[in-house]
Amino acid sequence: MATTVEAVVVSGMRARALTFWTIAACTVALAPACVRAEEGFDTEHIFGFMIGTDVGNPGEREFQTQTTGRFGKGGGTYRALSQEVEIEIVPLPNFRIEVGGTATLHDITGVPDIGDRRQFNFQGASLDLRYRLLDRERAPFGLTVAAELHGDRIDETSGAKGRMYGTDFTLAFDRELIPNFAIGALNLIYQPEWARFEMAGLSEKSSTIGAAFAGLVRVRPDVLLGGEVRYFRQYEGIGLGEFAGQALFVGPTAYFQLSERSRLTMSWSMQAWGRPAGSGGNLDLVNFERHQARLVFGVNF
Repeated sequence: MATTVEAVVVSGMRARALTFWTIAACTVALAPACVRAEEGFDTEHIFGFMIGTDVGNPGEREFQTQTTGRFGKGGGTYRALSQEVEIEIVPLPNFRIEVGGTATLHDITGVPDIGDRRQFNFQGASLDLRYRLLDRERAPFGLTVAAELHGDRIDETSGAKGRMYGTDFTLAFDRELIPNFAIGALNLIYQPEWARFEMAGLSEKSSTIGAAFAGLVRVRPDVLLGGEVRYFRQYEGIGLGEFAGQALFVGPTAYFQLSERSRLTMSWSMQAWGRPAGSGGNLDLVNFERHQARLVFGVNF
């Protein structure tokens, strides 16, 4: 029985990976060939779940939509889809500001410890600040510090109503491994979260730390293909208190420069390994999802 289940899981993983690369290949084939890439890389938007160290040039403005899907928990049916709309400006050299609003769709049935619900709501707003400390064109590597503050009225995991506040701190590094062909990036992450739910006035504090690595290669002047590996550890309390669980995500990423002003990034990650506290399982579907996917479209204006 265990062998049969394992075979089904592996088959599903292969099918999803094949679907992703099929879509990527079709996009490569249909992408306009007239787009000419600049020398080197602009890493601001080429990653899916990670960030690069580039922040844009002074005076630049961008509009961006980011769709994120999270699927699969320890039982039942779990689907969560968020749509974020963002405006980005670069008022000063090496400094970027981004403001956004997010709406979420939850479809949850029979998931342990999460109430059943099917709903669409405005989730909240965010402010993303990034400052580049080192430019990799003038230093051995690029270095940027980022802080994304968000306030929500809907919990992104359960869909429950309340007041949620958090900040995602990221220290981003990147470096060209092969000039104008391959680039690598590293993110170090700390995410403290505060939540107070309407139901019975329950409150929670949690924190997540993580490390993520990405590598991309240029397969065409306007197309980058590669992957991302992300490892997370979640704790109770904002000060890394009691250990709650851990997970390792891996998956492909594709970036397309659609025109001089527009771009598209696709990324998908599956939980390859994980373990909740007090369990001997090989996946942590209590604190994390089985699959995550992201689609980002942006345009300069």
